[in-house]
Amino acid sequence: MTALISRLPSVRGKYQTNISMAEHTWFGVGGAAEVLFTPADAEDLHTFLKALDADIPVYPVGAGSNLLVRDGGVSGVIISTKAIKHHHIEGTHLTVGSGWLDAEVARLASRENIAGLEFLIGIPGTIGGGLRMNAGAFGKEFRDVVMTATAIDRQGNWHEVTPAKMGMAYRHSNAPLDWIFVSATLIGESGKSEDIRAAMKAIIATRSDAQPQGVRTGGSTFANPEGHKAWQLIDQAGCRGLAHGAAEVSEKHCNFLINRGNASAEDIETLGETIRDRVKATSQVDLRWEIRRIGKTASGGKHEQD
Repeated sequence: MTALISRLPSVRGKYQTNISMAEHTWFGVGGAAEVLFTPADAEDLHTFLKALDADIPVYPVGAGSNLLVRDGGVSGVIISTKAIKHHHIEGTHLTVGSGWLDAEVARLASRENIAGLEFLIGIPGTIGGGLRMNAGAFGKEFRDVVMTATAIDRQGNWHEVTPAKMGMAYRHSNAPLDWIFVSATLIGESGKSEDIRAAMKAIIATRSDAQPQGVRTGGSTFANPEGHKAWQLIDQAGCRGLAHGAAEVSEKHCNFLINRGNASAEDIETLGETIRDRVKATSQVDLRWEIRRIGKTASGGKHEQD
């Protein structure tokens, strides 16, 4: 058992040591977390952060849908927010914990006759991840529907902020990196459940037609540069179907990288960097990773959070 566990505060949630992150990411790759902490709720996370020694690094993880954990693993504590799933409905305002999957929130809103949140059905990941990166799909983004978001910083302080205060922009927010989001209040509008379900069904069908299904992937790899579509730049650079080891650029949508079964995190990251180099050479455009990358390389390279 790692010595780190003896330095961690008492919590109501669960600590696990040396847990393979391949089991907790959509890519299905990555080394071990020194400690994986699943808080029981937001208050438990607050207690943990307030008492935690300042030199111990932490990394929040939701569904692991747009996360690449490097093969050397992660020192410190990975915090799984999956159990932070409270919710409250007041009229057409829906407050949800950060551990809710976006698609679950879309379905919840549908059952409550709350329209305007249908686009969430097309976003893989959790509410917490969506807040961090201002996730979006089908013409809408989190900043369009978030009234306020609540976060806890590394010192255990609470913050309640608006999208404007977070500096939400395309696939980006200026929220400090040490903030861990625990909830959001979303603004919907009155609607009819059957109409909302029909709209979500159309989104699901469109997504299935355009994006790879039934494979290990991490969602969109690169954000669209201003004035461009990332997939078109990748296609123009001749990268459709390009492979490195068992990592491959999707033939169906070339802004998606696929683990063909036994890829390493290094395979996937190397393929992504190869794409960036080729796009830069052909289009003079710098692609920005949309997928978050954390941890050490297999050779023990620098531990970093990208």
